[in-house]
Amino acid sequence: MKIVPAILAENYDDFLLRLKQAESFADYIQIDFMDGFFVPSKSFKADKINSIRTPLSFEIHLMVKHPSAFMSRVSNLYLKKVIFHFESDVKHLDFINQMKKRGIAAGIAINPETQIGEFQDIAGHVNTLLFLTVDPGQYGSTFKPAVLKKIEEARQIFPDKIISVDGGVSLENLRLFFELGVDYVCVGSRIFLADNPEENYKLFKKILTELEIKGINSGGTKLFRNEKP
Repeated sequence: MKIVPAILAENYDDFLLRLKQAESFADYIQIDFMDGFFVPSKSFKADKINSIRTPLSFEIHLMVKHPSAFMSRVSNLYLKKVIFHFESDVKHLDFINQMKKRGIAAGIAINPETQIGEFQDIAGHVNTLLFLTVDPGQYGSTFKPAVLKKIEEARQIFPDKIISVDGGVSLENLRLFFELGVDYVCVGSRIFLADNPEENYKLFKKILTELEIKGINSGGTKLFRNEKP
């Protein structure tokens, strides 16, 4: 499993600060975008991402109502994956194929209340399923443990998919995701909103290493080739 820092920022200056912080300790990040419609909060303009130069590879999580319109304004060579919400207003297969033509991997994000049967057909066309364990759109939202059962079922139904989790991930519950065979967890507020983001990240890595040594991992698919088995 991998710890992926997640940057959620309503203004560009805050984003740049967190990006700079992440560059000192991470090699891959998730960048959250919000449009003020799909979720109440709104982030900086989409085209700002085009001018970013960073040594980090990144994915973007689109908490937006119209993913296709959003991505028509985005172009960045460092962008590896786009995760869009199953619940957004989009023709799922058309959008997935648009991303594939651009050489960008596609994943779907799933809100806590959405059931597996609703997105099962679409899941076959993406490489990543991102399960939200909170209501989307802001740092520090309340963790919803009921989603854990859905993640467990998804791992059985989709053994070859990359499964990730976003929201409410803490040092205390990291073991739960590890035992379920989650491939990576996205951590935002518990890294960036405390005093020392790098030290916070290292604490998550320390717990993860301890879990790996104990050999608890049920073993999901590997997103990063240099990841420990």
